[in-house]
Amino acid sequence: MEFLQITSPEDYRIKQIFESYSSTFPEDERRDWDKFVRLFVHPKVKILSVLNNTQNIGYLIIWELSNYVFVEHFEVFSEFRNQKLGSHITNYLFKNYPRIILEIEPENLNEDSKRRFSFYQRNGFNLIDDLYIQPSYGEGKKSLQLWLLANYHPENVKELKDEIYDIVYH
Repeated sequence: MEFLQITSPEDYRIKQIFESYSSTFPEDERRDWDKFVRLFVHPKVKILSVLNNTQNIGYLIIWELSNYVFVEHFEVFSEFRNQKLGSHITNYLFKNYPRIILEIEPENLNEDSKRRFSFYQRNGFNLIDDLYIQPSYGEGKKSLQLWLLANYHPENVKELKDEIYDIVYH
C-alpha cells in the first residue's frame, strides 16, 4: 500500500476523490469545491491518495496540528470496502503519527455509524468527547453533533477542540 501526497487540484486523482467525497459525505460534513481546492495551499494540510497495487482505493485529508494529527476525512472507495483496507490505512496512520484525532457521527444515528464506530474501536481509537460540535463548513451548512475519537488520551480536550475550530474550520 502506498500513500502519495497530492499537491495540486490539477492532479488526475482529484476528480475521483472529490466525486466520491461529495457523494459519500453529507452536504453539512464537507467543503464545496472552492473551499476544497484551497486545502492545497494550506501549510498544515495533506491530502493523501491511498494506492493498493497501483490502484487509487481511497484518500485521507489530514491536518498536522500542534502535537497531533486531525484526520478530517478518511475514505476507502465503495468498490474496495470490506477488504480490510481501512485497517491497513489506520496502521499507516499509527506508524506515522503517534497522536491522532478524528470525528465521526454518533453510533446511535444509523447502522453505518454503528459499524464505523466499531471499526475505529477495533483499530485502536477511543471516544474522548461525545458532545463535540463540528462547526459549519459555510453558508447554508449546519453545524453537527459528532463524536471525537483519539488513539491516545489527550490531557486537555477543550484546548484540542479550540485548535481544531480555529485552524480547520476557519
